[in-house]
Amino acid sequence: MSETAKLIIGDETYELPIVVGSEGERAIDTTSLRQDSGYITLDPGYANTGSCKSAITFVNGEKGVLRYRGYPIETLAEQSSFIETAMLLIFGELPTSQERADFRTLLGEQEFLHTDLMHHFEGFPASGSPMAILSAVINSLGTFSPDLYDVVTPDRFRLAAAKLMSKVRTIAAFAFRKSIGRPIIYPNTKLGYCHNFLHMMFSMPYQIFEPRYEAIDALELFLIVHADHEQNCSCSTVRMVGSSEANLFASVASGICALWGRLHGGANVGVIETLQRIQKGELTVPECIEKVKTKQIKLMGFGHRVYKSFDPRAKILKRAAHKLLAAMGHKHDPLLAIAQELEDAALNDPYFTGRKLYPNVDFYSGIILRALGIPTPMFPVMFAIGRLPGWIAHWNEEFRDPTTRIHRPRQIYVGPHVREYVAIENRKG
Repeated sequence: MSETAKLIIGDETYELPIVVGSEGERAIDTTSLRQDSGYITLDPGYANTGSCKSAITFVNGEKGVLRYRGYPIETLAEQSSFIETAMLLIFGELPTSQERADFRTLLGEQEFLHTDLMHHFEGFPASGSPMAILSAVINSLGTFSPDLYDVVTPDRFRLAAAKLMSKVRTIAAFAFRKSIGRPIIYPNTKLGYCHNFLHMMFSMPYQIFEPRYEAIDALELFLIVHADHEQNCSCSTVRMVGSSEANLFASVASGICALWGRLHGGANVGVIETLQRIQKGELTVPECIEKVKTKQIKLMGFGHRVYKSFDPRAKILKRAAHKLLAAMGHKHDPLLAIAQELEDAALNDPYFTGRKLYPNVDFYSGIILRALGIPTPMFPVMFAIGRLPGWIAHWNEEFRDPTTRIHRPRQIYVGPHVREYVAIENRKG
């Protein structure tokens, strides 16, 4: 007999099924609660609400565990590539050599933008946010491939996934070039995924940019650790929009808009701003710590909604940041030194350790992007490129699930009772 939980409301007792996940996670299934009792659950921010069953990513915040399809993030960061990790998330298994080669070929075929779509960039001011441009152009991609609005076959889905994975780099790089008034650099099919992106970002018509191996490796790691993170704000947005049977392009565009927020994809910008304030002498590390404790400022890059121990992604990026800066001759980068001092101060303060406020993925990701020459307005865009495989995987999981219903949360109304309409001439000011 299946285990159940009992809910007692007045004289009535309701039995609710208990659902157990493959990693032992337990949930009380309240699907029929309103129908049976007339009650709903109230959970602002959905901190204790499971919105779906998913086989994509597992997070254990108490133990600092992150796995993609069962593979530890540490293993993938050390042994895998971004494309291989993306294929794992999107298609469910690590690819064979031939499958990876075929997908790389498909990515190369899809990296150029339709000529008519190029005019889309002209409609934005040079000062326009790269995230706004990325969202708009991603949404427009579908109009050039209307046959991919309905990915009813595996081949169509594979093509749609490759189109998004490949073109997102091109769009991001073009948006950046427009913002700085430089000519657009077209993709080079012969280059790898990350190398090609850096080429489009920083090459000039008369001078091809040749990034260091360490730079390409650091970017690979950045993208891998950002590839998915369970039911976060942007992922949940993609799934919610997709539940209406919106197409993959529109759903991903909605995820980009959700990621745009300072508390999500913009958090690493806040980290850099804090470090720069300390560098300029506007704030010392001890003053920063005290202002956080007295709630005068918020320290971005510390603490996490899920992780109650050290974020495993932060450990990976911390090592990558030191390695990259050493290779580039920036062994004494002031922001890295300040970041280390700030981390040490926080980890030795009972206020932070008692509240489990440890460095998260945003704390070191901004330092890596800064070392790569990527400006802060592009930070959320880089996050979006990394997170794209996860969004695609979650959209497809929702789309393929025969039990999916359009997402429709309930609410507890706290507004005024029924009121009589008063004609405008009788209303008191």
